[in-house]
Amino acid sequence: MAMTGVLRPGHVQIRVLDMAPAVKHYTEVLGLIETARDDTGKVYLKAWDEHDHHSVILREAEEAGMDCMGWRVDSPATLKKLAADVEASGLATDTAWIAAGEHLKTGEKFRFTIPTGHVMELYAEREKVGNSLGDLNPEAWPDGLKGMAPSRFDHCLLYGDDLDGTVKLFTEVLGFHMAEQIVAGPDKFLIGAFLTCSTKAHDVAFIRQPVKGKFHHASFILDNWGEVLKSADIISKKRVSLDIGPTRHGITRGETIYFFDPSGNRNEVFSGGYIFYPDKPVITWTDDELGRAIFYHDRKINEAFLSVFT
Repeated sequence: MAMTGVLRPGHVQIRVLDMAPAVKHYTEVLGLIETARDDTGKVYLKAWDEHDHHSVILREAEEAGMDCMGWRVDSPATLKKLAADVEASGLATDTAWIAAGEHLKTGEKFRFTIPTGHVMELYAEREKVGNSLGDLNPEAWPDGLKGMAPSRFDHCLLYGDDLDGTVKLFTEVLGFHMAEQIVAGPDKFLIGAFLTCSTKAHDVAFIRQPVKGKFHHASFILDNWGEVLKSADIISKKRVSLDIGPTRHGITRGETIYFFDPSGNRNEVFSGGYIFYPDKPVITWTDDELGRAIFYHDRKINEAFLSVFT
């Protein structure tokens, strides 16, 4: 698959209520690496196998949740083209060019709000700081890792009302594919969409809810099921608020555990999933099988999992 256009999720900016415990959680429990702080107080972090300067930004605020999700595109020319396409589509609001440097070590960005109310950013340039292994005859993993130690920021699950408009924007304008969908009733009303710009089962997912701009979770990838189980031990050892798991999804086939940061933002670490190619048929789940789709093992809908978000 030729990787062009939007390449991958590049960052998520998360609002936290108190920076000190948040940084402790994201570095010591999740195991991200702090790379910088800026003069506005934002803290920048990355996973160990990411080469870019950062993939997670924490901002202290009075309300938890997500400020924005960013996407790396393949070139400045593509950035200009996609920005023009987004504006021409009529599907986005509050479009704006953001000068280089608003996020540390990052070039100019194109920012817009999608129909579900979430703020998205496209960018083409960010300084590469490396993954501590180098690119010549590297080892398999670096020394000194902490906590769960995921290798990368992987995706977000987001809640919003205008799911149809958002899916149209991502698939028809930004070039994403629908990997899986959840439909309800005899009319197959779309209530969930799992979208990919790569060879993963999803890079972002949306669930239809009568709200705008809500954040369900940010997810980070581990190598295997054993590391998910180890993460469960860390959650208990560190007295972290557990949401659900370890378990497995039917959707995406991922092995997973969910937990909360000190501000109430949900995190996920997971492993597994399948390889997606553009000619792969869309997997469809019906609402009568929603329990098995979300939690494959116990096959039951967990209301708290569906209703708690920031």
